[in-house]
Amino acid sequence: QVQLVESGGGLVQTGGSLRLSCAASGRTFSTSHLGWFRQAPGKEREFVASFNWNGGTNYADFVKGRFTISGVNAKNTVYLYLQMNSLKPEDTAVYYCATRRNYELAYDYWGQGTQVTVSS
Repeated sequence: QVQLVESGGGLVQTGGSLRLSCAASGRTFSTSHLGWFRQAPGKEREFVASFNWNGGTNYADFVKGRFTISGVNAKNTVYLYLQMNSLKPEDTAVYYCATRRNYELAYDYWGQGTQVTVSS
């Protein structure tokens, strides 16, 4: 059973920082991508960043230079992080981590999400 559990969200002022964490288990993540997505009220879910164990990372244009994705492979659990700096009110959203096999296009497992609120 694949499980993804996010944490680290909260309320921060404009210009502040947060680090989101996602504990992932139940799959061989060495052959998977892990990603962060977000959904703001009234908007569709959008891609934020992705990571794979070959060292590949991708970022949405609106977070380049501000957010950094990274991962740590522990024994039975993988930890995915999203360091968010220079936060803006428009970064306010529920942030989700997700995973997909390297050979698939669609992310097939999702966490429950963690709320990030940036006050102006």
